[in-house]
Amino acid sequence: QVQLAETGGGLVQAGGSLRLSCAASGRTSSIYAMGWFRQAPGEEREFVADMLVRSGTGTNYADSVKGRFAISRDNAKNVVYLQMNSLKPEDTAVYYCAARPYGKKYDSWGQGTQVTVSS
Repeated sequence: QVQLAETGGGLVQAGGSLRLSCAASGRTSSIYAMGWFRQAPGEEREFVADMLVRSGTGTNYADSVKGRFAISRDNAKNVVYLQMNSLKPEDTAVYYCAARPYGKKYDSWGQGTQVTVSS
């Protein structure tokens, strides 16, 4: 099994920045890709960004965050980051880290971290 723990959420003013971290533990050798998802109140969980963790390639972003958010990883530490710049109030949500093995859907999830952007 893979365990994921997010940190770095908080309250920030519009236009500000935050960096989220996701530390993976357990069977990390089984991880093929990691990503970030978010869920706003009353909304369904949505994709934000993901990447292939071994090569660092294959990054994907939701259209709503392209040019503002950047996903990266530190394989030595088994950590994936989400740098969020130019934050908007509509970015307010609980952000979840997720991991998946090769050829499968995301099946490991963190507990989530709250990001609140004030106007």
